[in-house]
Order: sequence, then structure tokens, then C-alpha cells
Amino acid sequence: MRDFSYLRATSADAARQTAALPGAMLLAGGTTLIDLAKCGVAEPDTLVDITHLDGLDWIEIDERGAIIGALATMSHVADHADIKGRFPAISEALWQAASAQIRNMATIGGNLMQRTRCPYFRDPSNFAACNKREPGSGCSAIGGVTRGHAVLGTSEACIAMYPGDLAAALVAFDATVHLGDRRIPVDDFFLLPGTTPGKEHAIEPGEMITAIEIPSSAAVRRSTYLKVRDRQSYEFAAASAAVGLELEADGRTIRDLRVALGGVATKPWRARAVEDALKGKMLEPEAVRAASLLAVEGAVDHGANHYKIELAPRVVARAILKMGETA
Repeated sequence: MRDFSYLRATSADAARQTAALPGAMLLAGGTTLIDLAKCGVAEPDTLVDITHLDGLDWIEIDERGAIIGALATMSHVADHADIKGRFPAISEALWQAASAQIRNMATIGGNLMQRTRCPYFRDPSNFAACNKREPGSGCSAIGGVTRGHAVLGTSEACIAMYPGDLAAALVAFDATVHLGDRRIPVDDFFLLPGTTPGKEHAIEPGEMITAIEIPSSAAVRRSTYLKVRDRQSYEFAAASAAVGLELEADGRTIRDLRVALGGVATKPWRARAVEDALKGKMLEPEAVRAASLLAVEGAVDHGANHYKIELAPRVVARAILKMGETA
């Protein structure tokens, strides 16, 4: 890790102004940024500490939905009684992410800004070719060990998987990211790699996440986050699904359905084709399993990650049917 300057921001405006300077980066929980600095991927000239700013760690919930301050910790949000009761998929996604120690430090805003765990991206000493680090240098992952890489949203420039759990749940339920004076749908906040994989978020210099807003809905009230991984704890998803379900009064017909995938794409992946195929249909296992195959339309594997194309629809179907049983 190279030397850097440390500044403690005294206000959100001061933090934004300083963060707009070349080489400056915001520091909150630090669970991602410090990791990246240690392995030589992030090389900040200045760290701007925002952890002591007032008014950014609140959780407000009313009939319209929830607004969560960017400095609220993952554990605080996951354990909040109203989040657990009215936004269960959000709570479940958070408590299944990382270790308890990291959840106690990591912030909601920082969680959205986390970067890929692609080993080729995180090891510049052994893999110089990485378009996320060095645009135009190539992608060492393509043709390498690909078991953990994406099958959806990839390009010839990058196949790195987006690792976060929370973001999949936020995408499923149409959350909005507050960037000070600007608000952006969370699905638009995360960018596909295309030819510019180094640009992962639709955040501009001088902007800072201040809050996440999640609208209330019947689907989010009956929701879940199902995560399948190689081991039960402290592991990123091989495939995951955030699902919300609303049934008609007959208890059998699907009125509303929300589905988003994690662990299989270069960004949190909304499976709208699955939603459209099942809305207005009877909640029947055979129909759910058939529609869930649409979750991986357009998927491209690179050998060892082919299993994700088979696994993801099964995770989606299992999550939908689980919600049907609770209904």
C-alpha cells in the first residue's frame, strides 16, 4: 500500500468537493477500499473519511417505503425490526453477506460501491491484463479459470461477476440511489461492462451516495433472498435470487412478481422475462420452473462457469415456490 493523505470531512458538501479532486477517494467502513489498496488495485492520493458525518446513518420507514442513510451499517439495517418485517428480502440479503465483523463495519453506501472479486482484477502483480484496471490491456479471465465468473451481461472486454447481495434485492424492488441533488434507479446505477468495464457505477466526480430509497409494495412485503454458495457462510453466491410475490384474492393467481439475480452477471440482474411470463398465471410448480428458464436468456459461458446457466433458474424457481408456500 502506498502512502496517502488522510482528511476527515466536516460536512457532506466538503466531502463531495474533496472527493472530486484527482486521486481522492471516500472512506466509510473501508471493508472494500482498504482491501483494494492492500493488493495494489486502488492507489488513492487522499482518503476522505466520511464516517463521522451527521445525518447519514438513519433509517426512516413509513407507508411509502424506506429511506436508508448511506452510512447505516449492514448489520444495523439487517437487524432493524421494520426492515425485517416489511422488507424481508433486504434483511435476508444483508445478513447472508460477509461475516458479522464486516457487517458491523461496512456501510450501505459502501456496499453498493464494492468492486468485483475477480482474482485477475485483484492481482495486478501476476495479471497485468485487466480492462477494469488498465483499459485496453485485455481480460486475463477469458481463457483463464472461470468458475466464479459471469454468464450474463458480459462482453469481450470483461466477464467479471458483480459480487454483492444487497444490490440484487434493491434491483428487484425498484430502489433509488440518492446522490445528493440527483436520484437514479438502482438498476441504472450499475453499468454493464461493454467496452468500458472500468466504469462500474453511474456516479460522477463530486457525487456521493447519501441514501437508498425502497418503495413499499405487496411484493416486497412477501419477499425472500435465496443464496446458493459453495459453503454455508462467508462466501459469495454461485447464484442467488431476490423474489417478491403478490397473489390475487384467490390465493393462486400471480398479481405481481419481482425477480432479480445475483452471482451470475456483471451487475445485479433483473429477470423481467420471468416476471412477465408468470404475471396473471396460476402459481403452479411446472409453470414456475418453465418460466424460470427465461432468467438466463442470452447467457454465455466460458467453460467452467457453465453450471451457473443450469443453477440460476433452479434458484429462481425455488425462491418463487417458497414464497407461494408461505402465501
